[in-house]
Amino acid sequence: MTEAAANPGARPMSVKLDADTRARIEQLAQARRRTPHWMMREAIAQYVDREEKREDFRQATLQAWDEYRATGEHAAAADVHTWLQSWGTDAEQPAPACTK
Repeated sequence: MTEAAANPGARPMSVKLDADTRARIEQLAQARRRTPHWMMREAIAQYVDREEKREDFRQATLQAWDEYRATGEHAAAADVHTWLQSWGTDAEQPAPACTK
């Protein structure tokens, strides 16, 4: 089955690679018994997945910062440190309460 038949929504996109990178991809593809095309698609998919997760984390961080600025609620660093130190012990503590 051809690539187009396996994924009818796929459209070609061109990427210019220097000779060294292209040779590395070809060598790795041969070692993995895959095509260079498969290697590049896999690498791009993994990169996009990782960057989407990074962006989700960044957005959550910005949202948390905005919430802190609006409410002033926070957990004291010393309390968080004590709580984290209790993880995995028989005396594991609950998460510290937020205060203003």
